[in-house]
Amino acid sequence: MIRVGIIGASGYTGAELVRLLVNHPQVELTLATSRQYAGKALAQVFPHLAGKTDLVCEDPTGLDPAGRADLFFTAVPHQTAMAVVPGLLATGAKVIDLSADFRLHQQQVYEQWYQAHSAPELLAEAVYGLPELHREAIAKTRLVANPGCYPTSVLLALAPLLKAGCIDPDTLVIDAKSGTSGAGRAAAVGTLYCEVTDGFRAYKVAEHRHTPEIEQELGQLCGRSLAVSFTPHLVPMSRGMLSTIYAQLTAEIDQAGLTRLLTDFYAGEPFVRVLPDGQLPATQYVRGSNFCDLALRLDSRTGRVILLSAIDNLVKGAAGQAVQNLNLLCGFPEEQGLHLVPLFP
Repeated sequence: MIRVGIIGASGYTGAELVRLLVNHPQVELTLATSRQYAGKALAQVFPHLAGKTDLVCEDPTGLDPAGRADLFFTAVPHQTAMAVVPGLLATGAKVIDLSADFRLHQQQVYEQWYQAHSAPELLAEAVYGLPELHREAIAKTRLVANPGCYPTSVLLALAPLLKAGCIDPDTLVIDAKSGTSGAGRAAAVGTLYCEVTDGFRAYKVAEHRHTPEIEQELGQLCGRSLAVSFTPHLVPMSRGMLSTIYAQLTAEIDQAGLTRLLTDFYAGEPFVRVLPDGQLPATQYVRGSNFCDLALRLDSRTGRVILLSAIDNLVKGAAGQAVQNLNLLCGFPEEQGLHLVPLFP
């Protein structure tokens, strides 16, 4: 049994962490912080947690975390995380950070896309927390940088083909769609009901901050730097993410051979499901679960392969993956606390 604290428990990701952790047999939740809801019961802030936890939100300002937990999740915005993570590590605890602050290895790249970094000494130490690619390194670290939701969906789709060298890394085009929970819980005009319902739009075209994260990890897979075209879209649904990715083939390989690359690469992986020919990923089939559903189609007319990847952006794209990383850090079975059948309809 380990003691776990959540710094920033009142956002969608924080709430999802609580939902998963209260059913984890090896976890005792000992701390949940929230500036906005300090002094309120977590189950009052999120009524769906009634009867599952009696934790009361604490104000993180001036909080002494020493002795409060063996592992902390930081579910706070970027820049906030880099200010609190060093102090949490100093207590001897392990940290899984769900912000972007420790995902990029190079300080210069981070500061180009975000802002000045106040804890750059931790960038080289942090392990990018995509278990399917970095499982062994995750198990040995004390600081995990939990991946972003878009990068998770994209990297899991592309990794097998890039590793096999059968697609051209310079031809990657990523067209991704996300539910509105990906924008967070803070009130904003752009995510009001009347602003998103019955609509479908692109946003942050050619400037989304997940771009360097995608490029960093894809570059490691193919052994050189690259640049991708990445366009995210907002879909009028609460959760879910579907990425459609286009790449030019560089080898003579048919549909069955391409699918075999996926199935062989993910053989034995508990949370990646390669779908059979004739079935395509859809967000409603992964909703509420830690699964990533993958499929591909070969367009023989253009010589391009089209990859499709579906995840729940709050689970495999955030909190579920963080719990998967907790299991690796603590030596628990990787699926523990994540045996979730997707919700349907």
